[in-house]
Amino acid sequence: MTTTDYATYIAGLPRVLAGAAVLFRDAGGRVLLVEPNYREGWTLPGGTVESDTGESPRRAARRETAEEIGLDVAPGALLVVDWVRGPARPPIVAYVYDGGVLSPELLAGIRLQEEELLSWRLVEPSEVTAHLPGSLGLRVLAALDALAAGGGPVELEDGRPSRD
Repeated sequence: MTTTDYATYIAGLPRVLAGAAVLFRDAGGRVLLVEPNYREGWTLPGGTVESDTGESPRRAARRETAEEIGLDVAPGALLVVDWVRGPARPPIVAYVYDGGVLSPELLAGIRLQEEELLSWRLVEPSEVTAHLPGSLGLRVLAALDALAAGGGPVELEDGRPSRD
């Protein structure tokens, strides 16, 4: 196969997007959520994996967290990998990492990226799906369950356990 044939082959392959986020909690177990200004609702700190530059999901989670909330914290264990289908876009592989428990000092040090975020808040686990509807809320609940169980990452499809 020539270089041109290989490039044509690669260009014809299906596309998948990737996103990475960090799950932070406070000492009371509340989850840190951010409110973007470019769409309705809330989300976890994180964003798109810049795979074209060779960025890994873990690096993207750290970079996005530092950019969005001003905290440069190395992500902990991978908690969830979620295959998320959506209309009018390729599927997204969403990675959620453990950000640990933030001290009051770190919470006080949060500085929002004004170009993308309106606000942040801490929510009780029981309120997660009210703020994060659909697969995102289910993904965060699965991440909290993985933390509580002390197990490895959970594989999801559209926020639900993957079973084949």
